[in-house]
Amino acid sequence: MGKISNEDLLKKISDKFQDQVTPVGQPFGLLTLETSREQIIDVLSFLKNDAALQFIYLTDITGIHYPEQEKPIGVIYHLHSLVNNVRIRIKVFLADADVHISTATVLWNGANWMERETYDLFGVIFDGHPDLRRILNVDDMTAFPMRKEFPLEDPNRVDKKDYFFGR
Repeated sequence: MGKISNEDLLKKISDKFQDQVTPVGQPFGLLTLETSREQIIDVLSFLKNDAALQFIYLTDITGIHYPEQEKPIGVIYHLHSLVNNVRIRIKVFLADADVHISTATVLWNGANWMERETYDLFGVIFDGHPDLRRILNVDDMTAFPMRKEFPLEDPNRVDKKDYFFGR
């Protein structure tokens, strides 16, 4: 079929989902959309199963933490249409107190480990996941290391004082 343009892709998605999907930009040519956790599985399913789009390859699921935002925890999906040689990014932001989202393992078996990693590092709970447990950190760990909740350095270190560096 050849490459589909971001404009055509956005039109096709907008026609299907109207105001339930919001375009947020095209950094480095990568169409980036935002949707809600209620819509994410429908959007991913449409992108995967649409005969023209065929985003059959789930490149990655990961998280992001913007502590200053109203909904600070983001779940990011990267999909690739091999037939059209085009990629897309979909973001869903969640409130800090409610980090539940539906699992994408119903669409891709490969989402299993990606979701476990996102749970382990960001604390996102993927409802319906077949085996949601830590994958990199110890099971009894209570923190989520990729969240920006801790100072990067110990403020009590004495070897990092400005006067040691002539400042």
